[in-house]
Amino acid sequence: MVKYLILFLFLIGLTSCTRSQHNKENFKLIGDCEGCEAVFEYEDKKLSAVDTLPGFFEEGEKLKVSGTIYKNDGITPLEDVIIYIYHTNQHGIYAPKADSKGWEKRHGYMRGWVKTGIEGKYTFFTIKPAGYPNSTAPAHIHPVILEPDGKYYWISEYLFADDPHLGRNGMSEKPRGGTNSVLKPKKEEGITIVERNIILGRNVPGYE
Repeated sequence: MVKYLILFLFLIGLTSCTRSQHNKENFKLIGDCEGCEAVFEYEDKKLSAVDTLPGFFEEGEKLKVSGTIYKNDGITPLEDVIIYIYHTNQHGIYAPKADSKGWEKRHGYMRGWVKTGIEGKYTFFTIKPAGYPNSTAPAHIHPVILEPDGKYYWISEYLFADDPHLGRNGMSEKPRGGTNSVLKPKKEEGITIVERNIILGRNVPGYE
């Protein structure tokens, strides 16, 4: 099953093409965020509600990350929201390629973008990241949100409830993004699955 899924996702990747997604005059960063501008670096890629990060085809625990993005009311799904994620490889390193440009030099090549459909849903296929070497920091995935009206900002990292280092780090009672970012993994047909819904602007200082 996993073999056919990998082939399907690879074929999807071959269909990408150039397309502008937003009016750049409307971009507005909410709060402070080093590297949030990486959300715009999809450039030559047509975005859809599903993306497969390059690391999915390498060795490591296959991971599916999905959920629904809601308006600030927490009820209404929102279309055309872009979410950018990046994370370490299976050795805990943000590994760039030799020809990396822009924020890929810092974030590594294990990164991707999706754009929600009419039901507000999104899905990433990747591998489960590792924690930093010689560190007690838990493994995590960094997300950045770009709303259709141009507001962009970071939200709380995706964390994993089974991480042995999680208990040593205080988790926010009011995570940016409005929902619990500590996710409970489950296995289905050889893939680890986590789900996280997001409420736009919730618990993000300066958001209106």
